Amino acid sequence: MKVSLFITCLGDVFYVNAGKAAVELLERFGCEVDFPETQTCCGQPAYNSGYHDKTKAAAKNMIKTFAHSEYVVSPSGSCAYMFHEYESLLKDEPEWQEKARELKEKTYELTQFITDVLKIEDTGSEFHAKATYHTSCHMTRLLGVTEAPLKLLSKVDGLEMIDLPNRHDCCGFGGTFSVKMPAISEQMVDEKVEHVEETDAEVLIGADGGCLMNIGGRLNRQKKPIKVMHIAEILNSRGER
Repeated sequence: MKVSLFITCLGDVFYVNAGKAAVELLERFGCEVDFPETQTCCGQPAYNSGYHDKTKAAAKNMIKTFAHSEYVVSPSGSCAYMFHEYESLLKDEPEWQEKARELKEKTYELTQFITDVLKIEDTGSEFHAKATYHTSCHMTRLLGVTEAPLKLLSKVDGLEMIDLPNRHDCCGFGGTFSVKMPAISEQMVDEKVEHVEETDAEVLIGADGGCLMNIGGRLNRQKKPIKVMHIAEILNSRGER
């Protein structure tokens, strides 16, 4: 099975280890992974800010980039979902719209791909810690991936999972929302941090770099001793703590 990794901007710059872990996981389960070097930003920041015409150039580049791929897998539900928006974005260009549909149908978030395509529920990983999981908005509400991450985490040897209170609440990142509405965003992430603390977790796990960066940044500013990790790192672990 051939898989192309869609690393995303945040994955490429800030969450390199998550990208490496994703590749190692996929290869361990028999996937042949490639990394198309012409991939760039998926265009989500511009799209969410209303600059749809500007987004089309990014969309077309990504469609061409992954045209050869059998499957496209990303360690970000938010960015994976952006590929679903291309079909509507390019509705006035039938040829491109059809190509966008093809890309959407072969694109998966990492945990979704592991459970739904590879049919794996136990990655054989081991990680000793008490942890809680943050459900990101785009991944759960738009992409519809809700069970896969928790199903895989429940099989990790040594990992004690604690349910995060109000886990479906937004962390306040929201892409450009946190830049345009910083005061509101700050209050939202402060509330999220309070809920994380309520669990007494040592580790906060997430599947989207934006959320991890936002919550992790706030935890760091408040000097909270809670480690923030991408789910790919946990699922690829072999007894770490």
